[in-house]
Amino acid sequence: METTNTFADLALSLDTVWMLLAAMLVFFMQPGFAMVEAGFTRTKNTANILMKNMVDFSFGSLLFWAIGFGLMFGTGGFVGTPHFFSFDFIDMELPKAGFLIFQTVFCATAATIVSGAMAERTKFSIYVIYTIFISVLIYPISGHWTWGGGWLMNDAEGSFMTTTFGATFHDFAGSSIVHSVGGWVALAGAFVLGPRLGKYGKDGKSRAIPGHNLTVASLGVFILWFGWFGFNPGSQLAASGEANRVAISHVFLTTNLSAAAGAVLSLFTSWIKYRKPSLSLTLNGALAGLVGITAGCDVVNPVGAVIIGAICGAAMVYAVSFIDLVLKIDDPVGASAVHGVCGFIGTVLTGLLAVEGGWFFGGGSAFFLAQLFGAVTIGLWAIAAGFVLFKGLDLLFGLRVSKRVEEEGLDIYEHGETAYNN
Repeated sequence: METTNTFADLALSLDTVWMLLAAMLVFFMQPGFAMVEAGFTRTKNTANILMKNMVDFSFGSLLFWAIGFGLMFGTGGFVGTPHFFSFDFIDMELPKAGFLIFQTVFCATAATIVSGAMAERTKFSIYVIYTIFISVLIYPISGHWTWGGGWLMNDAEGSFMTTTFGATFHDFAGSSIVHSVGGWVALAGAFVLGPRLGKYGKDGKSRAIPGHNLTVASLGVFILWFGWFGFNPGSQLAASGEANRVAISHVFLTTNLSAAAGAVLSLFTSWIKYRKPSLSLTLNGALAGLVGITAGCDVVNPVGAVIIGAICGAAMVYAVSFIDLVLKIDDPVGASAVHGVCGFIGTVLTGLLAVEGGWFFGGGSAFFLAQLFGAVTIGLWAIAAGFVLFKGLDLLFGLRVSKRVEEEGLDIYEHGETAYNN
């Protein structure tokens, strides 16, 4: 009996270390986002965009611990019962403090996506207010519907999803729960905010405003790719035993294949569409593949992962063009296309390509319809909440800096310093 207890304790310790290591990798995605957003924007706004990424994690860590975690994982219907400054209410074997940290870095990821879409013209003070709302309300509420045991993932007999579709929603690591929430809120924010000065001429044509450093942006993408090996495999929350080691190895493989396929397809799509292979679109293509596979990385096979990555990589190129040229929404880093559109696509494709239950594998339409419904529901929630939030802030305080500040750069006016000094 003592030997059995010792082995069980060692297994739990291994699982804890794995969860915390994964949390560290996901945290390392924060500098990845910072580098991507800084590289895709102009020199005069670099300190501002880096500051926003710093604020996302710092404020988000405190707020998610104080309020958001309880709303996400507490019992309840639409939203969990509040448990302020507490994580002891969770019933689990793994250390509860470690689970809080793991969930905190996911919340910070959803929040930081928005900063790139609203870059180069948003008041810093308003951005701080936005971070508060996504960390304590927007992300925790839809997170409660899903990872918090809420109605979208409730498989109990007689539950809404089982009664309506005969299947429940599946989002293993957050294509919809994290990425599309951030992407759709970003789209709403960029819409309310309006385009940067000079983005659209009097003729309505879009004008390119190149970022200042693709080297930095490339480094950011590779950091994000690396961090995703904590984001997706870490969501298994365990590494001990045959089932877990097989599962996390499988997720590592599908994650990497989808990212690679996204990069390759975006490269060729941009080459065909624009007659040149675009580095910036290829970088976003890798991210599109990563976002797309995040929902089903545990249930699709390697071929399915390549298909998801390829579709997301190609779709992202056209989504960037559609948002810019048709919707006339100025998203400097393509966050809405990468995280919103590809998060949605990857979630829905999971319903087709899952080895067990997927429509293409003989599972019928039930799982596909559950995926479609869940992705649409979360998307509508994020867009509506984001629009109400940003429209309200704009009416009350004004979202946008003055024309002079935007022309001369947010760094010196908003922060009193610049990222680059001669």
